[in-house]
Amino acid sequence: MSANMTAKQFIEKLNSLGSEEDGYKDVSMGQVFGLAKECMDMPPEEVEKLLESPIHKVRAGAVSIMDWQARNKKTPEERRKKLFDLYIRRHDRINDWDLVDRSAPYVVGGYLYDKPRDVLYELARSKSPWERRTAITATYYFIRLGDLDDTFKIAEVLVHDPHDLVQKAVGGWVREAGKKDLQKLINFLDTYAATMPRTMLRYAIEHLEKGQREHYLKLKDINLKPK
Repeated sequence: MSANMTAKQFIEKLNSLGSEEDGYKDVSMGQVFGLAKECMDMPPEEVEKLLESPIHKVRAGAVSIMDWQARNKKTPEERRKKLFDLYIRRHDRINDWDLVDRSAPYVVGGYLYDKPRDVLYELARSKSPWERRTAITATYYFIRLGDLDDTFKIAEVLVHDPHDLVQKAVGGWVREAGKKDLQKLINFLDTYAATMPRTMLRYAIEHLEKGQREHYLKLKDINLKPK
């Protein structure tokens, strides 16, 4: 596929699969991801045009293009920076959990792996739940490589987050980090299980042994009892 693929051409291909009028309801996300892979060399300037679309599946295509480029080992550092900058600058258009999860690990986490990660802590303190979800979801890239510190540090920032989709992300990613280092997860749970939201706790303990799960749920229940 030509590196000069445009947003207009992407929309034309999407229109061949379904109707724009109903938000491409007949187009599966698998088809969107496949089309994005065909267009994976699209310049960031054209990707931004897709992000501006009011249609969710078009924006899903945009973040998927970003993700495919970020995953490609042949993508030069300059392009990776442009994708990262675009993600952060237009986070207002990356405004649902699936858009974050599709792109944050490689576009954000992959770019920051060998760089300062202060921006993740800024995102973790954002008023936007989607930016907060990015902060923890981006650390998936670090987890894969056994680099767990930022996952748990950001989880501490978000441990009492009020939004359920942030709670699920925090619980899910500390659980995944725990697969690499169970003791770090246990230490985190020993400190926060009694006070973290139940949704977050259930995700975090999902893969622990039954006795451990019951122990941490009991800590939560005791904390909730009237004094």
